[in-house]
Amino acid sequence: MPRELITIQVGQCGNQIGRQFWKMALDEHAKHAKDARFDDSMSTFFRNVDSHGGDLPPHERIKGLRARALLIDMEEGPVTETLHGPLGELFDSSQFLTDVSGSGNNWAHGYALYGPQYKEQLFEKLQHATELCDSLQSFFVLHSMGGGTGSGLGTYILSLLEDHYPEAYRFTTAIFPSEDDDVITSPYNSMLALHQLTEHADCVLPIENEALFAKVPAQSASSSSSSFDAMNRIVARVLTHLTSSMRFEGSLNVDLNEITTNLVPFPKLHYLLSSLSPLQSKSPAYQTHRLRHLFTDIFHAQNQLIMTSPRTHGVMLACGLLFRGNVQVSDVQSHLEKLKAEMRLIYWNRDGFKIGLCNVPSLESVKGSPSVLALSNHGCIVETFERMQTRFLKLYKRKAHIHHYLEYMDHAMFDEALESNKWLIAEYTKLNTASDMPPILPRRQPLL
Repeated sequence: MPRELITIQVGQCGNQIGRQFWKMALDEHAKHAKDARFDDSMSTFFRNVDSHGGDLPPHERIKGLRARALLIDMEEGPVTETLHGPLGELFDSSQFLTDVSGSGNNWAHGYALYGPQYKEQLFEKLQHATELCDSLQSFFVLHSMGGGTGSGLGTYILSLLEDHYPEAYRFTTAIFPSEDDDVITSPYNSMLALHQLTEHADCVLPIENEALFAKVPAQSASSSSSSFDAMNRIVARVLTHLTSSMRFEGSLNVDLNEITTNLVPFPKLHYLLSSLSPLQSKSPAYQTHRLRHLFTDIFHAQNQLIMTSPRTHGVMLACGLLFRGNVQVSDVQSHLEKLKAEMRLIYWNRDGFKIGLCNVPSLESVKGSPSVLALSNHGCIVETFERMQTRFLKLYKRKAHIHHYLEYMDHAMFDEALESNKWLIAEYTKLNTASDMPPILPRRQPLL
């Protein structure tokens, strides 16, 4: 039986992504459910409940669905919009936590004030959610890095999960702000949050707003609301694709524990770059995509969800290629050998590809056409960390706006976050320069 996954949506961005994710998950399971019965695949994300909210036995007809999720924000708007919308019946009062004043775009306000203030309530809601699971595997935290609630309270929750549920994997999808972000203090928030992600997450899927916006079709970009919906749907596709092997049959299923085991060779270097192919599901090209197109496109810059290119920068430490649709193992292997010849792979992990094959095509698929999600632990992520550091130092050297943070935190936390980022840059840079096999030195001859 599939193991359960609890999604924790924090802040405005996290809840907006969650809205698209739950809509996509519902549509996907509705398409493949047989006789409107609650099957094993649905139990990863959902519970089947009666009119009183009690769990029904497995394989019963669907009476009412409850999402395995917590909705958290320090403003009421985003959570209220979800609860009063078409997805509202997926959640009950035990699953949301809100305040009214917000976090003022201040990481310290969310982390050091709201975190301790709501610690007991957060733990109670987490405990209730986990008690409804038979075999909890992981938590998924959805949040942004640029504001106050998602970055601050989101990373506080991450440390809470580590303390109370150390055996459950902690995945986080973190949305990094663009350079022209309208939150002036977003460089502070991002750097402080990144330090916590490095210390307390098992896997981080960094996604940059700038990269998402570049992938939104022109017709969506003309409207701000449809543009954000389109961006959030891309992130939702990553999450449904990542978990497809947990929920549906396949010739090579990949569980989330295999992602952490195979793609994170060093504990704190757990940043996995996401890319999708095909990217635009409704384009005419989607209908004619073949496996060779997937392998050709998946590591191009235009398919990456951060602003970098694995083909031209850095070295690959490990990679997961998670396919959906009609894909044969033998075909993947032949194309994979060509890909290995094109990519720079770390010398001690030349075969560091984890392959997943899920038979059920994605929701956007036309006539079962295949798609792939790549998760790569790649040294090109250093470019993202360097950009973050440059933006941070522009403010920090002038001590601009720093007094707003010192109301809630020690000054030393800025320096600790900066040193943590410098360490990440140094470690990934070191690996980028170690891509070739070290020379074999002649062995010293024994003295006679």
